[in-house]
Amino acid sequence: MLIPQHLLRYAPLAAIAGIAVGAITILGRIDPNVAGNPLPSCPFYALTGIWCPGCGSTRCLHALVHGDLAQAMSMNPLLVVSIIPTVVMALHGAGFWPSRLNWAVRLFARPLLWMFVIFAFWIGRNLPWYPFNLLAPG
Repeated sequence: MLIPQHLLRYAPLAAIAGIAVGAITILGRIDPNVAGNPLPSCPFYALTGIWCPGCGSTRCLHALVHGDLAQAMSMNPLLVVSIIPTVVMALHGAGFWPSRLNWAVRLFARPLLWMFVIFAFWIGRNLPWYPFNLLAPG
């Protein structure tokens, strides 16, 4: 059965809600900081020894689930910062965003900006000097 076109605009918001519920359920019970936990580690880091932009995301989300913003920021600050733009764009897409705040959507919905930010974060977190080394997980 096909999903009616008017309901598709809610798909990103529903996906975010589903991911949030899943993260809270799993990371509320499993600590990724404990050795031998069943959660996977980063395959890119395991193969290359280089932090990818997503390295530390599981530990970051675990910290957020437990209300520890400082720990979350130390694991993956880009993930923490990107949560707000992601929710803003999903709310806009679903029609739950006031039109007077559309400037925020126009600001956040720029793929080239995000590609630059992610690439710069990826490079920066692998540099061994202060303050760049603060971007590495942990």
